[in-house]
Amino acid sequence: MRYVYGLSSALLVGGAAVSLITGQPLGAQVAQNDDAVMERVVPVAGAPASFADLTAQLQPAVVNIATRQRIEVNNNPFAGTPFADLFSRRGGTQPQTREAQSLGSGFIISADGYVVTNNHVVSPDARAKLESITVTLPDGTEYEAELVGADAQSDLAVLKIKSGKAFPFVTFGDSSTARPGDWVVAIGNPFGLNGTVTSGIISAVYRNTGQGGAYDRYIQTDASINRGNSGGPLFDMRGNVIGINNAIFSPSGGSVGIGFAIPSEIAAPIVEQLKAGREIERGYLGVGLAPINEDFAASLGLEKRRGEFVQTVQDDSPAAKAGLKPGDIITKVNGKDVTADQTVSFLVANLEPGAQVPVELLRDGKRLAVNVTLGKRPSEAELRQQTQTFDPDAEEPMAPGSSDGTIEEKLGLQVLGMTPQIARSLGVPPETKGVVIGAVDPNSDAARKGLRRGDIILSANYQDVASVEDLLAQVNAATGEGREAMLLRVQRRTQAPAFIPVRLR
Repeated sequence: MRYVYGLSSALLVGGAAVSLITGQPLGAQVAQNDDAVMERVVPVAGAPASFADLTAQLQPAVVNIATRQRIEVNNNPFAGTPFADLFSRRGGTQPQTREAQSLGSGFIISADGYVVTNNHVVSPDARAKLESITVTLPDGTEYEAELVGADAQSDLAVLKIKSGKAFPFVTFGDSSTARPGDWVVAIGNPFGLNGTVTSGIISAVYRNTGQGGAYDRYIQTDASINRGNSGGPLFDMRGNVIGINNAIFSPSGGSVGIGFAIPSEIAAPIVEQLKAGREIERGYLGVGLAPINEDFAASLGLEKRRGEFVQTVQDDSPAAKAGLKPGDIITKVNGKDVTADQTVSFLVANLEPGAQVPVELLRDGKRLAVNVTLGKRPSEAELRQQTQTFDPDAEEPMAPGSSDGTIEEKLGLQVLGMTPQIARSLGVPPETKGVVIGAVDPNSDAARKGLRRGDIILSANYQDVASVEDLLAQVNAATGEGREAMLLRVQRRTQAPAFIPVRLR
């Protein structure tokens, strides 16, 4: 189960009489006939006398999912430092592995045994190698399953039970027809308690939790959802799956009545693509955004909760090519209003790469319309890299820059390739060519010569260095020629480039 942690508060209201039926004070209703009041308060299609019949029909298709993974454990004392590879090559301890497990829920969507669950149930750790998946039916029968497809961005995965048996299954409903106040039932495996059923109502059909991402758009329910419910179904009163239980808002780690499920209208098309073995491709704009909160709205004279503020525009992105600028306010995408529950990221991610999309925006108080040809949305790792900043004054080292550790070993330097983001952090033009020093071995000649994190190596032995591979080639060439030092041309912030001889080790 994923958690959205936060603090809760209670609002105690006294002395106010409110009626949701007539708008009259509560006292005016009490004065009426008691039977008439009950008839008006309780709707005809109210809570069922029991959920037992519905549960009996649905529960056979809800399964427990258990995985076994093998995780590599690094015993290198320098793990996470620029010299981790160097330690290993010099006889350091070899990585060991340990076994890990995960537990969650899922549901069968076809008689031939296709199962839907959350991606984080079957892919809980980036370092782990998935070894086996076991699906357990409510009657205790266990089956091996294979991973057919997974999508980290929507947190969805599809499995296939390895059996020729016909299985009971459930189907997706239309979450867009759900309304706040509708009854729902969640069935799953919280805390390893197989076949647990909880009920509640929908609090919101489209809830943005503020965690960001293209799919921060959930059904919110007070049906109890706990650890182990991840991937389980959220049913409406007709027995249709309208949500996939995914996360909870909790200051304690347990259910406090605020649970989130991926709406079926989002999940169903992605599940079909995963089931067919197709890659999930999404549109991409290439902007960093901020919601129009109360302060933004007040400073700009805008209606709050409408539109999103463009903080950054990625270089050479579809947005940059269409002329979007930092400070723009995007109000519509493809004719749909941008709101807190219908973000730019969500609207764009649900369009095909290559699509030409009209985007309406405000710039300097004027309304503009531009056409954007969407790109393909990068992976989450690539998106994190795009937004990564480089702090030249930070003490924490970054990962080694070269694949074989030669630069670290010979020069005592950890380097990484220049990117537009790093260039901005260093205050140099984005087109600057070179490699950036990420860390310096304090026992190296490079440290004695004053090289430090954030310095840019422009050339080595009079040869331009535009990448880590270029520098590695010059180090290998100098070593092969038996040289004892290399001549580096180094640029530091606010200073002119200088040539510095650095002894090889």
